[in-house]
Amino acid sequence: MSVLDIPRSFKYCLNTQINRFILRLRGACYGANFRTRGRILVRGTGSIKLGDYVTINSCLESNPIGGDTKSVLFAKNDGKIVIGNRVGISNSAIVAIDNISIEDNVFIGGGCRIYDHDFHSLEYEDRVIGTDSNVLSAPVQIKEGAFIGAGSIILKGVTIGCHSVIGAGSVVAKDVPNNEIWAGNPARFIKSI
Repeated sequence: MSVLDIPRSFKYCLNTQINRFILRLRGACYGANFRTRGRILVRGTGSIKLGDYVTINSCLESNPIGGDTKSVLFAKNDGKIVIGNRVGISNSAIVAIDNISIEDNVFIGGGCRIYDHDFHSLEYEDRVIGTDSNVLSAPVQIKEGAFIGAGSIILKGVTIGCHSVIGAGSVVAKDVPNNEIWAGNPARFIKSI
């Protein structure tokens, strides 16, 4: 019997158990009925907390829209990632050195990127000499019921309002109010819901 012959439901169950073990090993916590499809990448020394009924897709088979990428939860240094209840994430990267908060009932489409910092200093000398110590960061908050379309990038300091929708492929660099649709690069107001 090859890996291809193993029923999909068994593979998902096995991946969920492996991902739960990895999360516990990293000191992260998760709520009831946490499940995954594919292996997630968990990194960093910060804190990660997942609520109840969180589902994370992390392979091409589970959600082809996200491409052949893994989901990543990376809480660098003292960063915090807090994910609420009934959240769905597909093949996306969430990287925090400050704080990323995702409230209840949020859906994050395939291939999204959520970053609360710039990764590298804006100062040439800091980047080239190697200290790279002046990295800007600001918390990201995605409020209850928001939907982030596939391939979108949410940048530092952004708050996505309750029930708002971000169109696929958008780059969000400023706050989105409640109940609005935003899209584009940079994302801009499209209409109220």
